[in-house]
Amino acid sequence: MDEQLYAIPVNDAFDSECECPVCVMYRQLEKNAVEFTMGPSYMEDDVRMETNKIGFCPDHVKMMYEMQNRLGLALMLHTHTQTLIAETEKLQKKGRTSAGGLFRKSEESAVGAYMRKLGHSCYICSRIDGTFDRYIDTIFYLYRKEESFRRKFENSKGFCCEHYGMLYEAAPRYLSGRDLEAFTKLIDRLFIENMKRVCDDIEWYTDKFDYRNVDSPWKNSKDAVIRTILKLDSAEVKL
Repeated sequence: MDEQLYAIPVNDAFDSECECPVCVMYRQLEKNAVEFTMGPSYMEDDVRMETNKIGFCPDHVKMMYEMQNRLGLALMLHTHTQTLIAETEKLQKKGRTSAGGLFRKSEESAVGAYMRKLGHSCYICSRIDGTFDRYIDTIFYLYRKEESFRRKFENSKGFCCEHYGMLYEAAPRYLSGRDLEAFTKLIDRLFIENMKRVCDDIEWYTDKFDYRNVDSPWKNSKDAVIRTILKLDSAEVKL
């Protein structure tokens, strides 16, 4: 069964004692996709055709820059820029003709539509998305089929806002009736209990700056800023 192919990374994420296992899965996919793109693959014709066409989002082009393969990145940016220039010049010749036809409510030009599309496309995002969707499928598959995974899920530290919402909205595609009701109660509890835990930690972190608490222990608050950022914004930052 296909789900078994994805069971290992899903189980590993839920074993990691993290604030959001879904973030862990996504970041590993993201790391793999950036490394693939910045490895020898950037010289392959099929990869270059895609990167030329759709480019990269701001977050991922920054990650690519940080990989230190400046020549590889420069080659991809060069041919992507060439493609952008050629496509834009072609669309400019159409003038301000609507991109959507005669009956389009919002009159958007071909140039505007192309720039908007380009601003929302990313080769690395597209590599991640398909596998990430299968990870979500696998979470629900394991939750339904394996008692050991269900216990991991129940004992997790919950999820960030984005992935709590994602699991909440996805659940009716996989569960129904009492199973859906039980799952909803579970993720609701996990989210609120763990968000309150992090909220208490960040409160004590701020209280530690009061001179009256200078000799008090930090408890679990030393990394509270990092964990709160992750819970609220799915963002990974370092001390």
